[in-house]
Amino acid sequence: MSSELSYPKSKVNKVNRLADRGKYDCKTVHEILMASPVVHVSFNPGSPEEYPVILPMIGKLGSFENPSADLSEPLDLYLHGYVSSRIMNVARKAAQGEGEADATPLKICVCATKVDGLVLSLTPNSHSMNYRSSVIFGTVELVMDAEEKLYAMKLITDGVLPGRYDDTRIPPDSAEMQSTQILKVTIDHASAKIRTGEPGDYEKDLKRDDVRAKVWTGIVPIYQAFGEPQVASYNRVDKVPGYISNYIKETGDAEKEYALTAIQKASAGKS
Repeated sequence: MSSELSYPKSKVNKVNRLADRGKYDCKTVHEILMASPVVHVSFNPGSPEEYPVILPMIGKLGSFENPSADLSEPLDLYLHGYVSSRIMNVARKAAQGEGEADATPLKICVCATKVDGLVLSLTPNSHSMNYRSSVIFGTVELVMDAEEKLYAMKLITDGVLPGRYDDTRIPPDSAEMQSTQILKVTIDHASAKIRTGEPGDYEKDLKRDDVRAKVWTGIVPIYQAFGEPQVASYNRVDKVPGYISNYIKETGDAEKEYALTAIQKASAGKS
């Protein structure tokens, strides 16, 4: 029996279509979130007459109570933004309610997706993509503790580029602290869905020599690549720091390797 920690399946997070692609272990769900430069956060602004809102944001996982926790363990998702932005105002209003007794914390859904390849088949209906996606459902808490706020700011900065926080003018000054709001999302439900492998054409098409003779099939790998760092007009540091150049190479190589390896893995289900 596996000892990996997983999110329990429920009607909220269960993968229904092509269910064998679903993953529920913490490590898989968390790795996809952490590898995504941008996550999309959806929430209800509060009134049935208003449209649902989806925002691209930077979100990173961590545990203030257990800083040494790794991606296979329970973690919180931290989001940051301007203190008076819409999502911050909605979260604040939900937390306050009409009074402490009827305060109802904001519930949100967060999605992260990595596309690893274009899967080109014999027929339009069998085309697909190799991908990794995570979806979490969580409850929002406004971070008010100064120490936890600094923890989250470092977590998010280093989550974008490891080592960057300590190589900047820190700590943030009082104006920066006051203008920045941190949201901590407790993950209530989560799942991942992954597609790998070659095209999954139907047997009826594979038997047609005329179609196979004229239609190219295969996979176009897609992976994140980093360009050469370009200096700012006011930069006075002669050499690009090693933590930046190392990250560019190591992460770029890892992204490419995954996209190519995913082609060789068996795919679960059609499309």
